Amino acid sequence: MPGSLRGEMRAFVGIPLPEDLSDRFEDLASGLRLGRAVPAENMHVTLAFLDDQPEEVLAELHEALSAMTLPQPEIAIEGLDLFGGAKPRLLFASVTAHEALTELRRKVRQAVQRVGITLPHERFRPHVTLRRFNRLAPFERDELERFLTLQGGFQWPGFRPEACQMVESLLTQEGAQYEVLASYPLSK
Repeated sequence: MPGSLRGEMRAFVGIPLPEDLSDRFEDLASGLRLGRAVPAENMHVTLAFLDDQPEEVLAELHEALSAMTLPQPEIAIEGLDLFGGAKPRLLFASVTAHEALTELRRKVRQAVQRVGITLPHERFRPHVTLRRFNRLAPFERDELERFLTLQGGFQWPGFRPEACQMVESLLTQEGAQYEVLASYPLSK
């Protein structure tokens, strides 16, 4: 795994998007003035958020993932939605949870747990984050509802990613900056 030893790193394992899809998402999300947009180059489908981990543990995970045969899922987009209920905290594109995607996530999470990283037990709702929100005023919530009425049915035909990646997420004043640490091929 590339990189120098710096102690702990905030990281995740995820699936990158093709450039045409992430560019389309960026254009779509720019039609909404609310919140903070996720840059196209940061858009992905998260398989396991690792939080802050010692580099030695991430190196062990790299070895474990490199040794595995990981299934190649189909990624298809089935509309836009919100997380947060009455107090939305993010706008996302929903990804169809095909069996191979669920299996890929399961295998990645097993490898993560085998190297000693504790993951929360949570329902898998695969998605791509497009915008993040703090508190929304009532008129902003109305604008968000109008946006979803117009754009919520967005769909994208399925694609098969070549790899998943371990990515460092460095938090800055301007938002998260990502650096790909390693890629893992996905098999049909």
